Amino acid sequence: MSANEPVSIKLLDREYTVGVGPGERDSLMAAARLLETRMRELRGGNRMAAVDRVAVLAALNMAHEMQQARDGEAGRDAELAAALQDLRRRLDNAGV
Repeated sequence: MSANEPVSIKLLDREYTVGVGPGERDSLMAAARLLETRMRELRGGNRMAAVDRVAVLAALNMAHEMQQARDGEAGRDAELAAALQDLRRRLDNAGV
């Protein structure tokens, strides 16, 4: 089993070291860049905003977006299942 690799990331000028598995470094770095962008957007010009508050708000916003995407995917899956069921019914009725 491979050990985690330590990777340093910077968020709002603070450095953090995170362990990642083999082949996950690029994905973590992309996630860190996205989080950094969101945190900077939320903080705006208020340099006095507490970093932990900004981080929690950014994480909550991103989690909400992820949940909305999951809900949308579940809705599309339900529509697809209904369409497939309708096609099966039509094929059965056509004697195919």
